[in-house]
Amino acid sequence: MACVWPYRVKRDALPRADFDALRDALLTSPLVGRSTLTGPFQSSRGFAVIFRAEGIAKVTQRFAPLAAYLPAILGAPGAVAVAPFWRRTHRRTPNAWYLNVLLVSEGGTVGRHVDATLRKPAEAPEAIPECVSVLYLDVPKARGGQLKLYLGRLPVGSVRPQDNQLVHFHGGLSHEVCAFSGAPGAVRASLVVEQYHFAPEVLARLPAFQLDSRAGFAAYLDAHARREATRFELEE
Repeated sequence: MACVWPYRVKRDALPRADFDALRDALLTSPLVGRSTLTGPFQSSRGFAVIFRAEGIAKVTQRFAPLAAYLPAILGAPGAVAVAPFWRRTHRRTPNAWYLNVLLVSEGGTVGRHVDATLRKPAEAPEAIPECVSVLYLDVPKARGGQLKLYLGRLPVGSVRPQDNQLVHFHGGLSHEVCAFSGAPGAVRASLVVEQYHFAPEVLARLPAFQLDSRAGFAAYLDAHARREATRFELEE
């Protein structure tokens, strides 16, 4: 954690038309279901994608509006965002990603944790992201809901979410999402991208593209509907 800038916030991260298209595509997806994550995420919903550089084209093919967003954050842009202003270069460019659409209802929280989702599939027990990038897709008008960031036990930031707001923070920071209230039935939605750098032999253990959803049969039908139709010949 030496010589890093803990976090940066950018408002109006995307042009409005691009943001609206991205929000609508992700939040209306039939892939949204019970969270694929455990522990502090038990009260959340969403879906996730694991991918390497070779899989970026598949990600944008599956979710076309991401093509306007991912180039602005993946790899060097994300790493530079958490580099201090006196050091404009970065040490390691991310080359593997965990993308998670995260929905939390009123009263729901995400407990304090450090992101390390790719540790198990990469078989890298000490891995943490170089950085984490969070784009807020839908934020209800409510009380609370802050993203709180910590360096060890030391609080280093508190971010109040807003629609189309982008937050980059260093992957070594622990963080929590506070509950919001005063908006019955509302959901706070965000797009979280954990950005990792792995050595080639570790990177090879990860899939180029893997979709992870617990939405059930509706998601299965949607995935198959998007495939090129197969021609069948009928036997007489």
